[in-house]
Amino acid sequence: MAKMKERSKMKMQGIRQRWLANSVSVVLFMVVLAVVAFSVAMASYYYDAMEEGLKARAGSAASFFRNYTESEYHRAAKSYVDNFSEKSKLELQFIETDGSILYSSYGLTTGTMPRTPDIEDAFGNYVMQPWRGKDPTTQERIMAVTAPVLYRGNLVGGVRVVTSMMEVDRRLVLATGALALIGMALLAMLYISNLFFVRSIIEPLGGITETAKRIADGSYGIQLEKTYEDEIGELIDAINDMSLKIRQSEKVQTEFISSVSHELRTPLTAINGWAETIMNGELREPQDVKKGMGIIVSEARRLTNMVEELLEFSRISDGRFTLSVEPLDLKAELEDAVYTYREFFRRDGIELNYYDCPEESIPISGDPERLRQVFCNLLDNAAKHGGAGKRIDVAIRVEEELARIIIRDYGPGIPEDELPFVKNKFYKGSSKARGSGIGLAVCEEIVDRHDGELQLTNAPEGGCAVQITLPIGT
Repeated sequence: MAKMKERSKMKMQGIRQRWLANSVSVVLFMVVLAVVAFSVAMASYYYDAMEEGLKARAGSAASFFRNYTESEYHRAAKSYVDNFSEKSKLELQFIETDGSILYSSYGLTTGTMPRTPDIEDAFGNYVMQPWRGKDPTTQERIMAVTAPVLYRGNLVGGVRVVTSMMEVDRRLVLATGALALIGMALLAMLYISNLFFVRSIIEPLGGITETAKRIADGSYGIQLEKTYEDEIGELIDAINDMSLKIRQSEKVQTEFISSVSHELRTPLTAINGWAETIMNGELREPQDVKKGMGIIVSEARRLTNMVEELLEFSRISDGRFTLSVEPLDLKAELEDAVYTYREFFRRDGIELNYYDCPEESIPISGDPERLRQVFCNLLDNAAKHGGAGKRIDVAIRVEEELARIIIRDYGPGIPEDELPFVKNKFYKGSSKARGSGIGLAVCEEIVDRHDGELQLTNAPEGGCAVQITLPIGT
């Protein structure tokens, strides 16, 4: 038992881990994707804005010098640098045609050669060129825009605006970090909520699993406490209902075995007793011998009927129950059964009345042997359970496309609380009459196979009425 509980616990932990791994991994992927997308979008926004600002300043300065000769350009560039108002944010450079820095608002770079692609492309194509990368000298991430200065189509120099990307990168890192923290917080909240949610499912499932194992081990009838009005609650209801039905089935089958054993023992005892008595020559009078033989024949017939019922039930349970369908006259089959039982009932003091219908015949498609078995079984039941009324009525009539057969006795009837169960296999209720309790179940199966219906009710004036409804037609 301890090993079973350990295996069950390991399975539950596996389910919990798979659930959390699957759900959290999806959210984690979405969070990472959101952070990356946000970072890329923010970087693109900031970098594009910076680039546009640098282009505006470089273009404005280059336009200012476009009518200057090279000597004028050199003189005016020094003044422009000295009066540049954004020295704290940007570095303004004036570039010679050889790529060296003529003047710079950041004086330390004057005379150096940056040798960056923006300068080479701007001087080579005579168009403004932006560039992002590391400064060859300081290895600092920078953004630069170089605009060529032209005089009558000739290159006289260039204007280059440079800014550090450190502050923008820092803001991007902070924004990305903040978004990542928010995502991790959401992920943690999701993990905790999923943990509680999974626990609310796994723990009841663990209890259900243990209960199911106990039922499988033979503890029929045990019940689970229902604490949820959801799918778990429906599962608990199903398990509880299954447990009760298994217990009821076990009880019914046990009672059935006991009842059948008793029913088989009674005729066998009578047969053995009378056979030994006759064999030993204890009966001298012929009428006594005849009486004893009659009892043997009667009990043998009853024993044969019980065995036939058991065989029929076995065929139904195994799926070997079949019909030999052919066109037949339902009325003729019923009349044969009535005439056969009328003499039997007369000997027991029971009056059997037959109420005919106006139709000469009622054609249906069916198995005559099986239908005759139904009629005989129902007549036998009527005598067995309602024979105290000393009267049984059988009637047949046609209603539209249906044939109705009613077999009614005038006995005590069926207790109302037992009426819904009398057709169940093995069920005998409070009846003390002999029988296996499967006759009506076999009859209902036969009628159902003929697309009909078998109903049992208590008649208003007393007694039980059985109604068989069958479709007419060949």
